[in-house]
Amino acid sequence: MTKKRASAAKPSRSDARRKPVRKRPRGRFWPSLFKFLFKLTLVMSVFVAIGMAYLDMQVRSKFEGKRWALPAKVYARPLELYPGQPLAMDDLKAELNSLGYRFVRSASAPGLAEWASSRARVHSRGFTFPDGFEPSRQLLLDFSGGSLSRISDEEGRTLPLARLEPLLVGGIYPNSNEDRDLIRLQDAPPYLAEALIGIEDRSFYDHHGISFKGIARAMWVNFQAGRFVQGGSTLTQQLIKNFYLTADRTLLRKLTEIPMAVLLELHYGKDEILEAYLNEVYLGQSGSRAVHGFGLASQYYFGRPLQELQLHQVALLAGLVKGPSFYDPRRNPQRAKERRDLVLTILAERNVISAEQLAQAQAEGLDVVKEKNLHKGAYPAYLDLVKRQLREDYRDEDLSSEGLRVFTSMDPVVQGRAEEALVATMAKLEKRYGKKVDGLEGSMVVTDPQTGDALALVGGRDTRFQGFNRALDAVRPIGSLVKPAVYLAALEQGYTLASTLEDKALRVKLPNGDLWEPNNFDRKSHGLVPLHRALALSYNLATAKLGMDIGVERVVDMLHRLGIERDLKAYPSLLLGGQGMSPFEVAGMYQTIAANGFQTPLRAIRMVTDAQGQELSRYPFQVRQTVPVELIHLIQYAMQEVAREGTARSVYQQLPANLNVAGKTGTSNDQRDSWFAGFTGNRLAVVWLGRDDNSQLPLTGSSGALQVWTDFMRREKPQPYLARMPDGIEYVWIDEATGLRSDQRCEGSRQLPFLYGTAPQQAVSCGFNDPVGESLEWFRNWFR
Repeated sequence: MTKKRASAAKPSRSDARRKPVRKRPRGRFWPSLFKFLFKLTLVMSVFVAIGMAYLDMQVRSKFEGKRWALPAKVYARPLELYPGQPLAMDDLKAELNSLGYRFVRSASAPGLAEWASSRARVHSRGFTFPDGFEPSRQLLLDFSGGSLSRISDEEGRTLPLARLEPLLVGGIYPNSNEDRDLIRLQDAPPYLAEALIGIEDRSFYDHHGISFKGIARAMWVNFQAGRFVQGGSTLTQQLIKNFYLTADRTLLRKLTEIPMAVLLELHYGKDEILEAYLNEVYLGQSGSRAVHGFGLASQYYFGRPLQELQLHQVALLAGLVKGPSFYDPRRNPQRAKERRDLVLTILAERNVISAEQLAQAQAEGLDVVKEKNLHKGAYPAYLDLVKRQLREDYRDEDLSSEGLRVFTSMDPVVQGRAEEALVATMAKLEKRYGKKVDGLEGSMVVTDPQTGDALALVGGRDTRFQGFNRALDAVRPIGSLVKPAVYLAALEQGYTLASTLEDKALRVKLPNGDLWEPNNFDRKSHGLVPLHRALALSYNLATAKLGMDIGVERVVDMLHRLGIERDLKAYPSLLLGGQGMSPFEVAGMYQTIAANGFQTPLRAIRMVTDAQGQELSRYPFQVRQTVPVELIHLIQYAMQEVAREGTARSVYQQLPANLNVAGKTGTSNDQRDSWFAGFTGNRLAVVWLGRDDNSQLPLTGSSGALQVWTDFMRREKPQPYLARMPDGIEYVWIDEATGLRSDQRCEGSRQLPFLYGTAPQQAVSCGFNDPVGESLEWFRNWFR
């Protein structure tokens, strides 16, 4: 092979660097692009279809399932009306005020009442009770002498019984702290739907979830204003945002909101969507609780049901949707009024209301009630008791999501008086003692001694504080409140009210070698004293000696039989109230004494029903005779003496003498706790005063807690206590100095109750059984 041929066969270096150029076939670019786009579109369509299917499932599952976690509603006792019922007109008025009734000239509609000097006409709202429906009707109520003398209906027929609807006093809320009262669209007041649509979404019945016209209008308004002043969301979109999504202003949320709104409109009618909106929309904040829906908002702002709102009130609620905080009528009344008037103007422009209605409604005030006047959530201490008793039978999630209805024994009138008495008396004590009582706190429990119903519970001086509940959780030494148990145990061991006790210095050596040396409050010994006087005057030495003689274990046993369930140690200090208890426990113990020895657990709940009114559980009376009625009769006599002649005698400076109060004062060591527990015919109340840091106070049971108790009973006007003498009891005249039988005409004699066969047989003579003595007494009377 020649060099020339070899060179021709071998490529040159420049040829080797040159890459072969492939010529792209003409006409294949666009088909490839189309093919790529087609595949991309196909893939995206699949994803979109999956996404839409997922959103559709989300929309339907939540809308058709349980839409909201509904809190359990807690009701007070209903006010029952019957001829002969002791009921002052002022008390009825207070009840109607708390229920949000309006007082007018003509009670022509539910929620209205007329008032005269001795007559009232009430148009009740009606209520579905667990035992039946109480219809809405006009009730003509005649009063005479502090009692309800007659009830008749609008046709003049006499009624034997009628009930007002119970006051809703609170709820048990879900973790989200959302609260709402559900309403149906047909139950909404006139103008609400028109006002809402007029101010928020005028084309609601025309669009399919989104309104391009509305969006364009909002964009134009925002462009002209240079800032965001108007949104283009429809009511459906707002419902989607509140019901399914969050309030975050993100593009993703907005892009999700639109298809969900369309899907919602695809599956459900306009009225269904509007009804859901009425119950979902956020309308304010009550403390930690979010107010959702117009039903609850009506109660929150006006203190009455939504159906009873007037035009100007409906317009205000509709105006709040745009910004419940910005237009808050309590904090920004002028701003709220301008917004309300704008809603009214729109209603007039749309010919929903007349010019005359517009002028009349715009002339009205806002009519918003003060938040502190609302009763829902106003009784946290009592609700705390209800929750604790409910949790013995129900799970938390059931209580906060199933819309249960809880009917309680709470009496809002009694509760109000207890709160007023505690707060007012503590203010007086502060004025009297100055800084010596700084930080003074208190609590109070009120029950019906006949039934064991817990009527009122005050957990502290700030009655709306939702924190530490002193009525249930403040476990403090009860001082002399324990003495009735000591004396009951002694009576059971054969002592009588006339037995003489030694009130003198006492030393007890404890197992650890320490000495227990109790003392009287006045630091004096009083020698031999009758048992009933030792209790009335609350002598510590006599009580300690008595308790040691019968054995501390017997006192512990008696305390358990009176209803104390906590573990008690049989230490000598227990005899003088060294054991700590809560006011609620003390109330249970005195309840057994007031109920003639029948132990009755204090009851806050009467019944629980589901949301439809079906009974779930009933809480009937539970009574058990644990202490003989004869012994109770003796101790009741001695406790009345406490109020007549003993440490609580100041009660009759304010209360009528025929009330027959029975009770006991209590003061703990170094005056750290001031107690009084006592009862009348239909009220039992226990009061505690002290400091949370357990420091000393200048108060005793008489100068502190008894003053609160007396003020409460003065406001309450309870029925007198009338002790029924049981079989097996006899009354015998006794000489107080010796404890022996005496003649009723003898000086220093008094009549005391005894168990049959236990009265002293030996008698003293003061001359009435002695002819010579009687003659001398007759002669002495001439010179008196």
